[in-house]
Amino acid sequence: MTTKTQNRLLPFVIVTFIYFIVGFLTTVNEQLQAPLKFTFLSDAGSLKNTLTTMISFFFFLGYLVNGTIASKWVNRHGYKATIIRGLLFMITGLSMYFCSSFVGDRFPDLGIHFSDVFIPYGFIIFIVGSFLMGTSAAIIQVVVNPYVASYELGATLPVQRLNITTAINSIGTTTAPFFVTLVMFSGISILDVEISQLLLPIGLLIVSVLIVTLVTKNLHLPDIANTRAVDGEKLTRKLWSFRHFALGVMAIFFYVGTEVAIGANINLHAFELADSGNPMSFFGKTDIIIGGMDLGIHALLSTLYWGGFFIGRGISSFFNNISARTQLTVTTSLSAVLAIIAMITQNLWFLVAIGLLHSTMWSCIYSLSIKGLKKYTSKASGVFISAVFGGAVFTLLQGGLADVFGSWRWTWTITVICELLMLSYALFGSRIREKDMIDV
Repeated sequence: MTTKTQNRLLPFVIVTFIYFIVGFLTTVNEQLQAPLKFTFLSDAGSLKNTLTTMISFFFFLGYLVNGTIASKWVNRHGYKATIIRGLLFMITGLSMYFCSSFVGDRFPDLGIHFSDVFIPYGFIIFIVGSFLMGTSAAIIQVVVNPYVASYELGATLPVQRLNITTAINSIGTTTAPFFVTLVMFSGISILDVEISQLLLPIGLLIVSVLIVTLVTKNLHLPDIANTRAVDGEKLTRKLWSFRHFALGVMAIFFYVGTEVAIGANINLHAFELADSGNPMSFFGKTDIIIGGMDLGIHALLSTLYWGGFFIGRGISSFFNNISARTQLTVTTSLSAVLAIIAMITQNLWFLVAIGLLHSTMWSCIYSLSIKGLKKYTSKASGVFISAVFGGAVFTLLQGGLADVFGSWRWTWTITVICELLMLSYALFGSRIREKDMIDV
């Protein structure tokens, strides 16, 4: 490998590694839902499921509130300075997690009482930390997506580079469930976990991200020409006037909604099935003992689901002759079918399998949405990232429906609807009007 090639590859590797951290911590946040349900929210009464999913809701609220702010930072300060700010938000969010664990452990009886519900202050602090972590993820993704899509690296296509980066991101999402189970909670049964067990691993995470921040600050990340408006430059068109982009934002809202809802809530459905003795609930129990360690049903299901992302993205990174539109059409169609079968049979393996199909959807929708935008790209990325708020809406909506229905079974209808809406984008909405390729 020549020195020039190495110099071109290093920035790509740096940005990809930071995206790995985002994937890892995003899934850690989701995987803490079930343990916190049995610790912080053991006395939450009739709102237990709804409050549990508030963890994901506030995480993705950070995307909605701060996605566009991040794009302004990119235009004003550049890609490197913005990604450093995102890492600082990550450190602050992890610090709030640490404070939450400390307060929850030392002052478990302090909180808010109403009706049959008790919400500890420690849980509220955790929710604030979740919002800050979501803000961090939003800021970093506003940098990573346009940077990777526009970064010239050999003969690779934008969708290929995005698939490579998101595949590494998926390694983080795949390993995170076992980090929560084995490192944070030492492999004990989820029914016996204690909030104090979060203190040491979260402290180590804070130190690790701080080191990554300092290293990144001292590394060279070249800017990319014609992907952002320089500070003070006026853009002549309204971003929403690009139809394929506007509809792409809607598509990503539904995509992240169903992607996160499955990853965050499938474990809660599994516990419900296990409690009912359903034979489809993985032998009717919540404990999976391997080598004397209780890995937990939630770790198994989530790992297999997110592991499908890693496998699918790795395979699709070689698809240099299959268009993003074709990939999106096939995967959304199959996902809708699998979700319907899962509801009818109550077999969670079909929901897990959707992870393999979901793997390429982000790259496909993003590359179709920003095609031809040029200097509008960084601004578009901020708006696009705000649509990730769908992960908050649908996760919370599904939790609320589970409380209303008394079961998670038919709540997966949400997944079917989202898949069909994304299919319509692949078939119709992603086609670019001629006027949207002019004066860009």
